[in-house]
Amino acid sequence: MTNFHISLGTEVGGALRDGRPVVALESTIVSHGLPRPDNLRVAREIEQAVRDAGAVPATIGMVAGELIVGLDDAQLTRLATVDGVSKLSVRDLAVAAATGADGATTVAATSAVAAAAGIGVFATGGLGGVHREAAQTFDESADLVTLARTPIAVVCAGVKSILDVGATLERLETLGVSVVGYRTRRFPGFYLTDAGFDLDWSVESPEQAADVLAARRDQGVHHGGLIVANPLPVDEQLDPALHDRTLATGLAMLARDGVTGKAVTPFLLAHFHSATEGASLAVNVRIILRNADLAARIAVASAARRTAPSA
Repeated sequence: MTNFHISLGTEVGGALRDGRPVVALESTIVSHGLPRPDNLRVAREIEQAVRDAGAVPATIGMVAGELIVGLDDAQLTRLATVDGVSKLSVRDLAVAAATGADGATTVAATSAVAAAAGIGVFATGGLGGVHREAAQTFDESADLVTLARTPIAVVCAGVKSILDVGATLERLETLGVSVVGYRTRRFPGFYLTDAGFDLDWSVESPEQAADVLAARRDQGVHHGGLIVANPLPVDEQLDPALHDRTLATGLAMLARDGVTGKAVTPFLLAHFHSATEGASLAVNVRIILRNADLAARIAVASAARRTAPSA
């Protein structure tokens, strides 16, 4: 293989040419974030949620070294079902392509590839962030630095509560990444509606979020990402007491087993799934479906704003 350019799926390529709304979706949730066989079913449901809200889904991943924006169903099935799919951050993309790998893109890689393809809105579950004990380990997700230099709106349920949420918000501020709550001034904690931290800004509608994107584009000053933090309703979150017990036991298991680095997040997510008897999985699915819907509505509003006649 000598051509390593990004490939656009047929539907996504047509939508981008026509100026129709497109929403980027990651593939790590398919290959690494959800158990089989739920992962493929949920991946299809996520794409359908985007369609139902009026936009075109563009799930991003790598198949046999080809970086694809808008996986078709056969390609999506492959990443959901085969073993040995690599987890790709931005730094891994070129190496994986050159070695012909199958790969699933993280939030960082999906954001960067989507922006390079001309997609301005991305839906995911929760961001990566600063890990607990980062003062000793320097363990921080590449999501944060990537969003500092990538002009994309990321609709998410905050950062995973297994991370150091306060330190993550501090890093986002230092890196110049804009954070707004969707109809809230409190930062969500993925499984939890409220992670315990205030936000300076909120937006009340998809149209207002689209206005923020338009203002950033027109001003030409800020070139980083916009995080739209979309919390679960209180009655849909994971029971907070169950969450706290599960997190405490999971952190103890990490220390006992010496789990570090990239293995931490999948280890803790698997522990949550097991210890909550699937309740965390159900919450995870609700999160991503709600975010896909909101992201699509923002993309629709942004597309409408671009095509509206000037006053």
